[in-house]
Amino acid sequence: MASLSLGLGIASTAITTVRTTRRSARTRFRISCVQWDPEGILGSAQTGHIARLEFKRRLEKDAEAREAFEQHVREEAERRRALRQSRVLPDTAQEMIEYFLDTEAQELEFEIARLRPRLNQEFFSHLKFELGQLRFAVSKTQDMEDRLIELEALQKALLEGTEAYDNMQADLITARKSLTKILTSKDVKATLLELVEQNKINRSLLTLLDENIANAQKSDQKQVAAFMEKVRAAVLKYMTV
Repeated sequence: MASLSLGLGIASTAITTVRTTRRSARTRFRISCVQWDPEGILGSAQTGHIARLEFKRRLEKDAEAREAFEQHVREEAERRRALRQSRVLPDTAQEMIEYFLDTEAQELEFEIARLRPRLNQEFFSHLKFELGQLRFAVSKTQDMEDRLIELEALQKALLEGTEAYDNMQADLITARKSLTKILTSKDVKATLLELVEQNKINRSLLTLLDENIANAQKSDQKQVAAFMEKVRAAVLKYMTV
């Protein structure tokens, strides 16, 4: 059987993200949610699972709206790719703080993953030290108050982000091992039952399977894709998480 890719790109994690905006030469954080519908085709902004389903149904019915939305997604993906390539990575802990302060909210997960090895105790100690200086300053200016708010938000986002990233990596390592075991097994059903007992049949494994199926289809490996589709169906039967 052709070789299979067991890699998986970084998935979205439920972490706090913030977006920076410049105002009167000061940086202020704000949590932002961007909805793209310039012509009002999709109606007023909604949130939640039901609203997402309604959004999907409207796109399916309106070909023009769907094409416009897909075009926007492509343009946004290209913009983010160009932005990532253009950014100069920081060298010091202080430069890292400023780097993350200037990071767009939707890019924070990517930047945490890219700079994870340097988001270490030394960095967080440096951030904590600056926070302490600002909190216990005898006299504070408005700029200092703004800076304190910024750094507190950044500290929270980075701590939550690194924890989520580390948990995801641990899950992916386990999922890769489980998938390798399944694909090389002479008795797939017995292997799946063994993994069920070990509580290793979960969403991470399913996501990894989906990634490999997509890669096989893209490479025109039809037999490989068909085999993994059968494995995926079997995994779904046993998945409890």
